[in-house]
Amino acid sequence: MSTSVNSTPVNEKDEQVFQDLKLLNAVNDRYGGVIVEVREAMDSALFGSVLRASIAQWRHQGKKGVWIKLPIQHVNLVEAAVKEGFWFHHAEPNYLMLCYWIPEGTHTLPANASHRIGISAFVVNEKREVLVVQESTGRFQGTGVWKFPTGVVNEGEDICAAAVREVKEETAVDTKFIEILAFRQIHKALFDKSDIFFLCLLEPLSSEVQKQETEIEAAKWMPFEEYKAQPFVQKHELLKDIVDICLAKKDGNYSGFSPVPTTSAFSDEKNFMYFNTTDLNGQ
Repeated sequence: MSTSVNSTPVNEKDEQVFQDLKLLNAVNDRYGGVIVEVREAMDSALFGSVLRASIAQWRHQGKKGVWIKLPIQHVNLVEAAVKEGFWFHHAEPNYLMLCYWIPEGTHTLPANASHRIGISAFVVNEKREVLVVQESTGRFQGTGVWKFPTGVVNEGEDICAAAVREVKEETAVDTKFIEILAFRQIHKALFDKSDIFFLCLLEPLSSEVQKQETEIEAAKWMPFEEYKAQPFVQKHELLKDIVDICLAKKDGNYSGFSPVPTTSAFSDEKNFMYFNTTDLNGQ
């Protein structure tokens, strides 16, 4: 969503003063703006003056958005940037990104990342037993609820790789990713961000279970009907839907989305397109 921003006014006298100041080093982005990465320590008052001079120059050049990447060691410059009209865009462990809109009116800068991505792993063996865990932390701590292994996809990690990793971490069971069976989206979740959760089917490659000590209270293979009969599962519509999907898949009446390696115009590196290969290939 766009936000109305008032640019800092600069008069002719200020423009003359600014000509005597060294401007901030910046690189052009693809959208008519500039990106500044602060690399050297600087007094906050001096930084404020240099920033005003730089904005005047960028305005004269017809620039639009301004991005300033402030490493954590230069946190003393945040207040000066905010006083010039910058606002927080996002933060990482080692830096803060601030942004500013030079033209009058509504800005068109992209918003910060809006979603968190998670997975739930449906791992079922030839005995029709499903791999389940009890968590020792979080909302399920002490409830006695058996659930599928779940987790969050890391930055730069593929969904299929995250599912295999989470199962290995929580249960020590090796698996092969088969397909995405379904996904669910909710809003106003952790830190008020939206959340997308992928239900994944995995094939077990080993059977011995060893629980993760830090987060898992117990882990085991459980008959699917026993998992299904849990009061907690029967109480919640989402979990009942998951059970129906998993049963349909095991009975051969459902096709999910398999990962197919591909490339795109954005990158020559291999990535994955997930789609229903069964129907597409006429199998």
